[in-house]
Amino acid sequence: MAKRMALVLLLMVLTVSAVSADEEAFIGVNIGTELSDMPHPTQVVALLKAQQLRNVRLYDADRGMLLALANTGIRVAITVPNEQLLGIGQSNSTAANWVAQNVVAHYPATNITTICVGSEVLTAMPNVAPVLINALKYIQSALVASNLARQIKVSTPLSSSMILDSFPPSKAFFNQTWNPVLVPMLKFLQSTGSYFMLNVYPYFDYIQSNGVIPLDYALFKPLPANKEAVDSNTLLRYTNVFDAMVDAAYFAMADLNVTNVPVLVTESGWPSKGDSNEPDANAENANTYNSNLIRHVLKKTGTPKHPSIAVSTYIYELYNEDMKEGPLSEKNWGLFDSDGKPIYILRLTDSGSVLTNDTTNQTYCSAKPGVDSKMLQAALDWACGPGKVDCAPLLQGQACYEPDNVAAHATYAFDTYYHQMGRAPGSCDFNGVATITTTNPSHGSCIFPGSDRNGSLLNGTIPVMDTKSASSPAMFEYMNAFSIANALIGALWIAVVS
Repeated sequence: MAKRMALVLLLMVLTVSAVSADEEAFIGVNIGTELSDMPHPTQVVALLKAQQLRNVRLYDADRGMLLALANTGIRVAITVPNEQLLGIGQSNSTAANWVAQNVVAHYPATNITTICVGSEVLTAMPNVAPVLINALKYIQSALVASNLARQIKVSTPLSSSMILDSFPPSKAFFNQTWNPVLVPMLKFLQSTGSYFMLNVYPYFDYIQSNGVIPLDYALFKPLPANKEAVDSNTLLRYTNVFDAMVDAAYFAMADLNVTNVPVLVTESGWPSKGDSNEPDANAENANTYNSNLIRHVLKKTGTPKHPSIAVSTYIYELYNEDMKEGPLSEKNWGLFDSDGKPIYILRLTDSGSVLTNDTTNQTYCSAKPGVDSKMLQAALDWACGPGKVDCAPLLQGQACYEPDNVAAHATYAFDTYYHQMGRAPGSCDFNGVATITTTNPSHGSCIFPGSDRNGSLLNGTIPVMDTKSASSPAMFEYMNAFSIANALIGALWIAVVS
């Protein structure tokens, strides 16, 4: 009997700590779509591959994105949009149809691992709160019926504003108004082995504290021991707001007698630009926060309360969303602009592989997708002529001939010129048809300038256009007024610098 009891206790311990044993801590990224020039799904996936981002969260279940993500191995969290929750929470069959169309139709080619049922529902759409539990259960039932319940977790992201008295963390508790929803929700998460999803924004905690929270404490910067925050009840020491907020969630769950549901941070980040009344929304602070956050998560040290439990986190967000409503800061949480150009170069030395091509400042010059093919051809002609780029590798039978289209050939020529000019400002423009990117365009035996020639190339894609480049090896036959003007400007420039 004693041995059997010991075995039961061991199994309980293993269940509680399953997240630390079965899953590695990961950094993912949220992909918002409120951009005036939203990249095509294939471009989004190319950027994810180049940055070695293996975990993404979508705010919907967009079919184009799910198809583009197929056969990539990227782990995908999809979302039931808030506006669909009432229907799903009131009808089991509606939930089953949603899962059939958005999950079963794509899995396993698309590696869907998580379904977020809504986003910050209790604070954003409190009128939907009464059906939230049913929505969770109906989605879960549909997964069970499809034999996918073991592969896909179901939960709902909540705002950290749900947690009251968050410091010291040991005193934290949930807004009791929502206990009728939170208690059954936590029981659901327990019974299904899912996560407590939490959006954590130290930026907002910092600006709302009126100077009580030091900026360095919000940014994960090293603090002297006498500046660390100490929980007087547990004597746990906190060196950053992020850990304190995650532990506040653990203590708030414990206040409702739930101690074995791990926290997954579904959003966290820092804006790179703000209005005049938000001076700390700037690129330096955004870089510092996100670089430190990534290192902190990937060290797998957990939090002071649970040092052995990973706190995987999705960064908010991949792209700046220029169509977002609200202050300027709302539009500037992205790591990249719509062309895939980094807003800032993350400082991630020795942090693993994710986003690490930014750490060496490897940038390339690529043809912009969707630009006029004649403009692109003219710019290609100039690069291979007055621009003095050796375009021999683009000839038929040579390493960079395939794919044989003007966009691919222009990208090679643009990038070569860009590196010949030492990546100087303005050397990747070509009258607006080129853009800087961190996606390495090398492919097969076609190695672009600036690439790692030792075989550790990042995955990249070449922009493809239907318009074919001239089949003749003489690539300088087509010179319109645009390229002639550029040739004259280039010749003058070369004469000056020579």
